[in-house]
Amino acid sequence: MTNPQKAKGSAWERAIVTALQTAGWPFAERRLAGSSKDRGDIAGVPGVVIEAKNTATRKLAEWIDEADLERANDGAWLGVVWHKRVGRASAADGYVTMTGAQFLALLGQALDIQPTLPAEDGEAA
Repeated sequence: MTNPQKAKGSAWERAIVTALQTAGWPFAERRLAGSSKDRGDIAGVPGVVIEAKNTATRKLAEWIDEADLERANDGAWLGVVWHKRVGRASAADGYVTMTGAQFLALLGQALDIQPTLPAEDGEAA
């Protein structure tokens, strides 16, 4: 018997892969689960770790911490969480969440500049 939650997650991962491939990332693919050092759910975008989430409950802080650990495991420069928007099937309608530091790094990469990033203090606000 198929686990309905696992099936939802797998469908969302496939939607993300399709969106990436359509946008010009032909090597995007789902990662196989089971590695002792998780490196995210989606591979094929060099330097980027994508953690996919399809749940009704939002746990952004927990998800960001997970993506950051996976980014470190992969040696990637960017780690994001791509989560499903309730009531929308398309990955293009989903949300992509990252820390402010990761966003600044993304902007720097897009503009080909090396921004001076503020230190992440790790303290709760």
